[in-house]
Amino acid sequence: MSLRPLPARPPAALLRETKALKSLLGEAQRLAHLQQLLESQLQPAARPHCRVAAWRDGTLLLIVTDGQWATHLRYQQKRLLRQLRNIREFENLAKILFKVQPTAAERHVTGRNPTLSGVAAHTLRSAASGIQDPRLRAALERLASHTAKEDERER
Repeated sequence: MSLRPLPARPPAALLRETKALKSLLGEAQRLAHLQQLLESQLQPAARPHCRVAAWRDGTLLLIVTDGQWATHLRYQQKRLLRQLRNIREFENLAKILFKVQPTAAERHVTGRNPTLSGVAAHTLRSAASGIQDPRLRAALERLASHTAKEDERER
């Protein structure tokens, strides 16, 4: 017995007929509309750093790209609340919550690669040579090994 795949259907038909996808699309469109309304009240510089995540029970949850913008928006929270309440969709807005979440590009940045100058590395090696505790000496020597390649060539 062989299974035959179902015939391909256009994406628009799937979105209209599948309840789960239809619901998901409706929620995405609602959030996109709320995002436009929010952006109409934000300063132009803040717009790329703030996204509507949820709007439920009088609470608007905004995702902000970093702590600096979250602080900036918290200072403007009362003004923003007042302005948004004048819009029909936000008339029962009670509070705004801010959640800091870096963008995907910022999250995937490789880890720090600490480097020391040659002078700093030499100082750490000198300090390590006078240490009796083998674990502490090894830790200092590991730190000293984080020198930039150019610094090691100069020595």
